[in-house]
Amino acid sequence: MEIVRRPSHAGSWYTDNPTKLAEELEGWLRESGLTKSPEVRGVIAPHAGYSYSGRAAAYAFGNIDPTSITRVFLLGPSHHYYTPKCALSMASVYKTPIGDLPIDLEVIKELKATGKFEQMTIRVDEAEHSMEMHLPYLAKVFEGHPVKVVPILVGAVNAENEAMYGQLLSKYVDDPQNFFSVSSDFCHWGSRFSYTHYDKKHGPIYKSIEALDKMGMDIIETGDPDAFKNYLMEYDNTICGRHPISVFLHMLRGCSTKIKINFLRYEQSSKCKSMRDSSVSYASAAAKVVP
Repeated sequence: MEIVRRPSHAGSWYTDNPTKLAEELEGWLRESGLTKSPEVRGVIAPHAGYSYSGRAAAYAFGNIDPTSITRVFLLGPSHHYYTPKCALSMASVYKTPIGDLPIDLEVIKELKATGKFEQMTIRVDEAEHSMEMHLPYLAKVFEGHPVKVVPILVGAVNAENEAMYGQLLSKYVDDPQNFFSVSSDFCHWGSRFSYTHYDKKHGPIYKSIEALDKMGMDIIETGDPDAFKNYLMEYDNTICGRHPISVFLHMLRGCSTKIKINFLRYEQSSKCKSMRDSSVSYASAAAKVVP
């Protein structure tokens, strides 16, 4: 029986008009000017409404060469549902306005058998936007190429379990037919996010935010999950996909393929100049096999 996850954020976070959506995504992918590379095995990309982060996300998804990839693992943070674990989807298909993405039920079954995952209801699944915002891009990039997705909702996972999940998933990284789409926005700055870290030595607030984000991005590029953990403990930067990113870093540490993350794009939703302002940062990265 087909269990459908509807594109619940279409029509609000992005257009539900298939023609318009396809044109928008194609335009952003073209503008990014990136060359598709079979060496790219994963991305970190934002998940805000497309009017905010759609353009930045193209700098992640534009790197994907779909020809030899048959499966995409999707790791997204949980915004509304609390769990200290990772949760698997109960759906058999994720719908988007521009094409449906079937779930890889075999891999879901395999992961379920480890006893380490819980299941999220369709209601929880449809309420969450972090993975959905990656789906239209994946549907676009993999157009004409059969691909299945493995959605994993990453809860409020402690450091020990980030390592455990990373270790458990690392074997999938060694299969070159697998791809990893990691969902995260970067700094959420302003009193409405209860985060107003400001280091005046960088000049205006938005420059301080950029310096803070870039520090985090540089650490992620080293591939060291422990250094990333320490950075988060010290600055408490409001990177909402901190747990999916950490799990991904542990996966890359645990696999035998050498893969390096590089950030290619950084944007802010607005330039904060006073304590009354607020902004969200978006960063896009590609994880590439190192020869």
